[in-house]
Amino acid sequence: MLYIFTGDGKGKTTAALGQAMRSVGDGKKVLMIQFIKGPWPSGEDESFKRLAPDFELRKRGKGFVGILNDTLPREEHEKAAREALSELVRETESGKWDIVIADEINNAVDLNLISEDEVLRYIEVARAKNVDIIFTGRAARQKLIDAADLVSEIKDIKHPFYEGKKARMGIEY
Repeated sequence: MLYIFTGDGKGKTTAALGQAMRSVGDGKKVLMIQFIKGPWPSGEDESFKRLAPDFELRKRGKGFVGILNDTLPREEHEKAAREALSELVRETESGKWDIVIADEINNAVDLNLISEDEVLRYIEVARAKNVDIIFTGRAARQKLIDAADLVSEIKDIKHPFYEGKKARMGIEY
């Protein structure tokens, strides 16, 4: 099955991590590949090690694209996203994982770092292998939503950022 967690609110990756934790507790093997999140640290970087070898997290992105002091050429972001997608396909075909999470893949498609058609082909690979997949990220495209079995939109109603408060490690990242 394909699950999509999308929307402008906080909690898309958190929802996927919660599903990973539940699944590992039930004896499943889970892989998370992060498409955008890159070099900066986050709480999941360490916590996933406590769930190893049943849960593995791989950061493949180069960070935010074109915002927040990003100085990388766009081509580097595109290359990283293409490599992440290739790895996602390879790992899904390997038969090692029950669930594969493509964190921020919706953003990678929306930013045209990877093509929507390639992602739709990946969904067919995962379904053929009986692997559950979870896509996260803002701006999920309609074709991906149509292909999904479950879509949850996380809506931003109130956030401390709008009051000038910065993100806190262990809470927002």
